[in-house]
Amino acid sequence: MALPDVISKALPDWPEWALNLLIVMSGLLALTVFLTHVLYKGVKNDDKDVLKGECESKQKEFESFRREYLVVYLVIMLADWMQGTHMYTLYLSYNVNISALFLTGFLSGAIFAPFLGSVVDKFGRKRSCIAYCVLEIIINTLEHSHDFTILLIGRVLGGISTNLLFSAFESWMTTEHHRRGFPEKWLSITFSGASIGNGSMAVVAGILAQLLEDRLGHIGPFQGAIFLTVVALLLILRWEENYGEKKEGDHTTSSLYHQFTDGWKTTFSDSNIWRIGLIQALSEGGMYTFVFMWVPTLLSLDPPGGLPTGCVFSSLMIAITIGGVLFPSLQHLVSKFLSSSNESEVAGALIYLIASISMIIPSICVSSLGSLCFQQILISFVLVETCVGLFMPIAGTLRTKYVPDALHGAILNIFRLPLNIIVVIGTYATDILPAAQVFMFVSGCFFTAALIQATMLKSSARTKID
Repeated sequence: MALPDVISKALPDWPEWALNLLIVMSGLLALTVFLTHVLYKGVKNDDKDVLKGECESKQKEFESFRREYLVVYLVIMLADWMQGTHMYTLYLSYNVNISALFLTGFLSGAIFAPFLGSVVDKFGRKRSCIAYCVLEIIINTLEHSHDFTILLIGRVLGGISTNLLFSAFESWMTTEHHRRGFPEKWLSITFSGASIGNGSMAVVAGILAQLLEDRLGHIGPFQGAIFLTVVALLLILRWEENYGEKKEGDHTTSSLYHQFTDGWKTTFSDSNIWRIGLIQALSEGGMYTFVFMWVPTLLSLDPPGGLPTGCVFSSLMIAITIGGVLFPSLQHLVSKFLSSSNESEVAGALIYLIASISMIIPSICVSSLGSLCFQQILISFVLVETCVGLFMPIAGTLRTKYVPDALHGAILNIFRLPLNIIVVIGTYATDILPAAQVFMFVSGCFFTAALIQATMLKSSARTKID
C-alpha cells in the first residue's frame, strides 16, 4: 500500500490535496536540509582559513551561547504560536467583537512602540525579557474571562508585550554577542537558527495546541502557553544583564529622555537605519496582511474535500523552515559572486522581489480564473512563506549591521510604529476591498521593500568610496 494511502486511512478527514501538500513539503524540507548540509561543508571549510587564532578558540563558547539564546527563543515562540493560532476561535466561542479586540492590540502596539524601546535600553534587556514573560502570563490568564472589558485590557497589554518580544530578546542577544567578542558574521548563524526554529515551532504548536484544545477546550492552548512562558522565565534568570545606556550615574528621568531622543535622532539622521525600518514595516506589514487573507481566499475557491486549516498551516510553516535552512547557503552564494560585504543587501532585494511576484499570482487568479487556479495559488502561498523564512534572518543581520547596540531596543521599537500602521491598513483593507486588490497591496509592499533595499546597496557602495 502506498504511503499516502496509509496516512489517508489514519487521517480520513484530510482531503487528498492537503495530505499531498503536507507530504511534499515535508519531503522538500528533508531534501533541503540534506543538500544545504552538503553545500555548507564547503562554506565551513572556506571559513576555516579566516577564523583562526582567537576566533577559532571562541567557536565552542559561541555555540554554547547560541544554544542558550535559541532555547529560550524557541520556547517563547512555541508559546506565542500556540495562543496565536487559537485566539480567533477562543473569541468566537465567547461571542465578543473580535475585530475590536484585534484592532486594539495593533493600536496599542503602535502607541507604545516609540517609547518602550528607550525603557528596554535603559532598564536592561534581561529585565525587559522577564517583563515580557510576566505580561504574557497575565494576558493568558485574562483570556480565561468572558468579560469584554477584561479581554480588551489583555489586548492592550498584548500590544506592549509584542513590542517587547520583537525588540528586547534580539537586543539582548546582539549586545551580548558583541560583548563576548564573537565575530560579526556569526550573527547570521544565530538569526538563521531562529528562523528555522520559528517555523518548526509553528508546526509543533499547531499539533500541540490542537491536542490541548481537544482535551481542555478552546482555552487549552492558552494554559499550555502559560506553562511554556514560566519555563522560559526560569531560563532567562540565568542570563547576564546588558544595557543600551553606556554612561553611568545619570539620573533616571534624564537618561530615559536622552535614550528616547537619541533613538529618534539616530534613526532619522542615518538613512540606512530609517530605510531598514521602512523595509521591515513594509515586508512584515505585507506578511501579516497575507496571514489574514490565506484562509478566506482558499475557502472561497471551494477546494475539493474542504479546507483543513491545520494541515495547510503546518505546510506553510514548513515553508518558513525551508527558507531558514536555505539562508546560510544563499548568503554564501551571493558573497561568492559579489566578493564584498553587501551580500545581505543583495539577497534581501532579491527575496523581496520574489515575494512580490508570488503575490501577483493570487491577485490575477482570484479575479479572473477562480477555482481553476487553486493549485497555482497554493504554490504562490508556499513560495511567499519560504521568502518569509529567508528575509527574517536577512532583516536581523542588517539590523545588527547598521543599528548601534546602545540604541538597539529604542530603534527596533521605533520601527514597529510604521509596521503597526501598515498592519492596521492591511487589516482594514481585507474588510473593504476585493481579495485581488488586497493581494496587489501585499505585492506592492514587498516590491517597495525590494526597491528600498536596492537603494541601500548603492548607499553602501558610496559610503565605502567616501
